[in-house]
Amino acid sequence: MVFLPENIFAKIIAGELPCEKVYEDELVFAFRDIAPKAQTHVLICPKQAIVTARDVTLETVPVLGHLYWAAKQIADELDLEGYKLHMNVGEAGGQVVPHVHLHLLSSDYESVL
Repeated sequence: MVFLPENIFAKIIAGELPCEKVYEDELVFAFRDIAPKAQTHVLICPKQAIVTARDVTLETVPVLGHLYWAAKQIADELDLEGYKLHMNVGEAGGQVVPHVHLHLLSSDYESVL
């Protein structure tokens, strides 16, 4: 497995902390948010250690693209007619956990994350 920095998402991905897993493949791990902002609020994380979207490189572009592909798979599986995809970037942008993650929210989401 790829080295992951010590943060709550890395521990969830490694199986060290419990979660309600929604999806997993070789590149990503998705689970329900413990403080949902919508009826459906899933966090989709790469297994690769990428702290923020500002750290994306040409080498990590395929991983980030895969997050969006996984979001579509999850939305289809959950039968979401409409949904929002959101990513906070950096502490000033509202990112709380230092591990890239995409929020998948059903259309009843709160307007502020």
